[in-house]
Amino acid sequence: MTGPRKPAEVLAESRRQDSRNKRQRVLAVVDQMLAQGDPVTFAAVARTAGASNWLVYADGVREHIEKARTQQASRPAHDRLTGGAMSTASIRTDLELARAEIRALREERDHLKGVLQRNLGQQLDQVASKDLVVRIDELTTHNHELTARFNQAQAESGELQRRLREAEDDVAAARSSLRRMIRAGGHGSSS
Repeated sequence: MTGPRKPAEVLAESRRQDSRNKRQRVLAVVDQMLAQGDPVTFAAVARTAGASNWLVYADGVREHIEKARTQQASRPAHDRLTGGAMSTASIRTDLELARAEIRALREERDHLKGVLQRNLGQQLDQVASKDLVVRIDELTTHNHELTARFNQAQAESGELQRRLREAEDDVAAARSSLRRMIRAGGHGSSS
Protein backbone atom coordinates (compact mmCIF):
# COMPACT_ATOMS: atom_id res chain seq x y z
CA MET A 1 0.00 0.00 0.00
CA THR A 2 1.34 3.38 -0.99
CA GLY A 3 0.93 6.62 0.86
CA PRO A 4 -1.24 9.52 -0.13
CA ARG A 5 -0.48 10.98 -3.54
CA LYS A 6 0.93 14.41 -3.94
CA PRO A 7 -1.16 17.07 -5.72
CA ALA A 8 1.31 17.12 -8.61
CA GLU A 9 0.82 13.36 -9.11
CA VAL A 10 -2.98 13.75 -9.04
CA LEU A 11 -2.77 16.58 -11.58
CA ALA A 12 -0.44 14.61 -13.87
CA GLU A 13 -2.72 11.55 -13.75
CA SER A 14 -5.74 13.76 -14.51
CA ARG A 15 -3.97 15.23 -17.53
CA ARG A 16 -3.02 11.78 -18.81
CA GLN A 17 -6.63 10.60 -18.44
CA ASP A 18 -7.93 13.71 -20.23
CA SER A 19 -5.45 13.14 -23.07
CA ARG A 20 -6.57 9.49 -23.41
CA ASN A 21 -10.23 10.58 -23.50
CA LYS A 22 -9.56 13.18 -26.21
CA ARG A 23 -7.62 10.69 -28.32
CA GLN A 24 -10.40 8.11 -27.98
CA ARG A 25 -12.98 10.75 -28.97
CA VAL A 26 -10.94 11.71 -32.07
CA LEU A 27 -10.54 8.06 -33.10
CA ALA A 28 -14.29 7.49 -32.61
CA VAL A 29 -15.07 10.53 -34.79
CA VAL A 30 -12.78 9.22 -37.54
CA ASP A 31 -14.55 5.84 -37.48
CA GLN A 32 -17.95 7.54 -37.48
CA MET A 33 -17.05 9.81 -40.43
CA LEU A 34 -15.72 6.83 -42.33
CA ALA A 35 -18.89 4.82 -41.68
CA GLN A 36 -21.15 7.70 -42.73
CA GLY A 37 -19.16 8.41 -45.86
CA ASP A 38 -18.23 11.92 -44.73
CA PRO A 39 -14.91 13.15 -46.14
CA VAL A 40 -12.18 12.54 -43.56
CA THR A 41 -9.75 15.44 -43.31
CA PHE A 42 -7.57 16.55 -40.44
CA ALA A 43 -9.49 19.82 -40.07
CA ALA A 44 -12.91 18.13 -40.25
CA VAL A 45 -11.91 15.58 -37.62
CA ALA A 46 -10.57 18.28 -35.30
CA ARG A 47 -13.72 20.39 -35.74
CA THR A 48 -16.13 17.48 -35.28
CA ALA A 49 -14.30 16.06 -32.27
CA GLY A 50 -13.79 19.48 -30.71
CA ALA A 51 -10.06 18.80 -30.51
CA SER A 52 -7.02 20.89 -31.39
CA ASN A 53 -5.23 20.63 -34.72
CA TRP A 54 -2.14 19.60 -32.80
CA LEU A 55 -3.91 16.49 -31.47
CA VAL A 56 -5.07 15.23 -34.88
CA TYR A 57 -1.47 15.38 -36.13
CA ALA A 58 -0.06 13.69 -33.01
CA ASP A 59 1.51 10.23 -33.25
CA GLY A 60 -1.06 7.45 -32.99
CA VAL A 61 -3.89 9.70 -34.20
CA ARG A 62 -2.36 10.93 -37.46
CA GLU A 63 -1.82 7.37 -38.68
CA HIS A 64 -5.47 6.46 -37.97
CA ILE A 65 -6.71 9.49 -39.95
CA GLU A 66 -4.35 8.77 -42.85
CA LYS A 67 -5.55 5.15 -42.98
CA ALA A 68 -9.18 6.34 -43.10
CA ARG A 69 -8.36 8.79 -45.90
CA THR A 70 -6.66 6.01 -47.87
CA GLN A 71 -9.74 3.81 -47.45
CA GLN A 72 -11.98 6.62 -48.69
CA ALA A 73 -9.73 7.31 -51.67
CA SER A 74 -9.94 3.66 -52.79
CA ARG A 75 -13.71 3.46 -52.21
CA PRO A 76 -14.85 5.16 -55.50
CA ALA A 77 -13.00 2.54 -57.55
CA HIS A 78 -14.54 -0.20 -55.40
CA ASP A 79 -18.01 1.37 -55.77
CA ARG A 80 -17.66 1.51 -59.57
CA LEU A 81 -16.67 -2.15 -59.65
CA THR A 82 -19.52 -3.25 -57.41
CA GLY A 83 -22.11 -0.81 -58.80
CA GLY A 84 -22.44 1.00 -55.47
CA ALA A 85 -22.00 4.49 -56.91
CA MET A 86 -24.58 6.26 -59.04
CA SER A 87 -23.84 6.16 -62.74
CA THR A 88 -24.02 9.16 -65.03
CA ALA A 89 -27.09 7.68 -66.70
CA SER A 90 -28.75 7.30 -63.31
CA ILE A 91 -28.02 10.91 -62.42
CA ARG A 92 -29.38 12.07 -65.80
CA THR A 93 -32.53 10.02 -65.26
CA ASP A 94 -33.04 11.56 -61.82
CA LEU A 95 -32.49 15.02 -63.28
CA GLU A 96 -35.02 14.42 -66.07
CA LEU A 97 -37.57 13.11 -63.55
CA ALA A 98 -37.06 16.21 -61.41
CA ARG A 99 -37.54 18.45 -64.45
CA ALA A 100 -40.74 16.60 -65.39
CA GLU A 101 -42.06 17.02 -61.85
CA ILE A 102 -41.24 20.74 -61.94
CA ARG A 103 -43.12 21.10 -65.26
CA ALA A 104 -46.13 19.28 -63.81
CA LEU A 105 -46.12 21.48 -60.71
CA ARG A 106 -45.93 24.64 -62.84
CA GLU A 107 -48.87 23.47 -64.97
CA GLU A 108 -50.88 22.72 -61.84
CA ARG A 109 -50.03 26.15 -60.42
CA ASP A 110 -51.11 27.87 -63.64
CA HIS A 111 -54.36 25.86 -63.72
CA LEU A 112 -55.15 26.76 -60.10
CA LYS A 113 -54.43 30.43 -60.79
CA GLY A 114 -56.91 30.34 -63.69
CA VAL A 115 -59.58 28.69 -61.54
CA LEU A 116 -59.07 31.27 -58.82
CA GLN A 117 -59.32 34.15 -61.29
CA ARG A 118 -62.56 32.75 -62.74
CA ASN A 119 -64.05 32.32 -59.26
CA LEU A 120 -63.15 35.88 -58.28
CA GLY A 121 -64.68 37.17 -61.52
CA GLN A 122 -67.91 35.30 -60.83
CA GLN A 123 -68.06 36.70 -57.31
CA LEU A 124 -67.61 40.24 -58.61
CA ASP A 125 -70.33 39.67 -61.22
CA GLN A 126 -72.71 38.46 -58.51
CA VAL A 127 -72.52 41.74 -56.62
CA ALA A 128 -75.82 43.45 -57.43
CA SER A 129 -75.35 46.46 -59.66
CA LYS A 130 -78.34 48.09 -57.94
CA ASP A 131 -76.40 48.12 -54.67
CA LEU A 132 -73.46 49.72 -56.46
CA VAL A 133 -75.65 52.44 -58.00
CA VAL A 134 -77.19 53.22 -54.60
CA ARG A 135 -73.72 53.40 -53.01
CA ILE A 136 -72.46 55.70 -55.79
CA ASP A 137 -75.46 58.00 -55.29
CA GLU A 138 -74.80 58.11 -51.53
CA LEU A 139 -71.16 58.98 -52.10
CA THR A 140 -72.04 61.66 -54.66
CA THR A 141 -74.55 63.27 -52.28
CA HIS A 142 -72.02 63.20 -49.47
CA ASN A 143 -69.42 64.75 -51.76
CA HIS A 144 -71.81 67.61 -52.66
CA GLU A 145 -72.53 68.22 -48.96
CA LEU A 146 -68.83 68.36 -48.14
CA THR A 147 -68.18 70.72 -51.06
CA ALA A 148 -70.95 73.04 -49.86
CA ARG A 149 -69.55 73.01 -46.31
CA PHE A 150 -66.08 73.75 -47.64
CA ASN A 151 -67.33 76.70 -49.71
CA GLN A 152 -69.25 78.05 -46.69
CA ALA A 153 -66.20 77.69 -44.45
CA GLN A 154 -64.07 79.44 -47.05
CA ALA A 155 -66.56 82.37 -47.21
CA GLU A 156 -66.65 82.61 -43.40
CA SER A 157 -62.88 82.58 -43.31
CA GLY A 158 -62.71 85.44 -45.82
CA GLU A 159 -65.22 87.46 -43.75
CA LEU A 160 -63.27 86.81 -40.56
CA GLN A 161 -60.02 87.87 -42.20
CA ARG A 162 -61.67 91.12 -43.42
CA ARG A 163 -62.96 91.85 -39.91
CA LEU A 164 -59.54 91.12 -38.45
CA ARG A 165 -57.89 93.61 -40.81
CA GLU A 166 -60.48 96.23 -39.85
CA ALA A 167 -59.87 95.57 -36.14
CA GLU A 168 -56.11 95.83 -36.67
CA ASP A 169 -56.60 99.14 -38.50
CA ASP A 170 -58.81 100.42 -35.63
CA VAL A 171 -56.18 99.43 -33.05
CA ALA A 172 -53.43 101.12 -35.06
CA ALA A 173 -55.53 104.30 -35.34
CA ALA A 174 -56.31 104.24 -31.60
CA ARG A 175 -52.59 103.87 -30.77
CA SER A 176 -51.69 106.73 -33.05
CA SER A 177 -54.40 108.91 -31.50
CA LEU A 178 -53.27 107.95 -27.99
CA ARG A 179 -49.66 108.93 -28.79
CA ARG A 180 -50.77 112.32 -30.06
CA MET A 181 -52.82 112.88 -26.94
CA ILE A 182 -49.89 111.88 -24.73
CA ARG A 183 -47.57 114.26 -26.60
CA ALA A 184 -50.11 117.07 -26.49
CA GLY A 185 -50.69 116.49 -22.79
CA GLY A 186 -46.96 116.42 -22.11
CA HIS A 187 -46.36 119.77 -23.87
CA GLY A 188 -49.31 121.47 -22.16
CA SER A 189 -48.14 120.63 -18.64
CA SER A 190 -44.67 122.11 -19.13
CA SER A 191 -45.97 125.63 -20.12
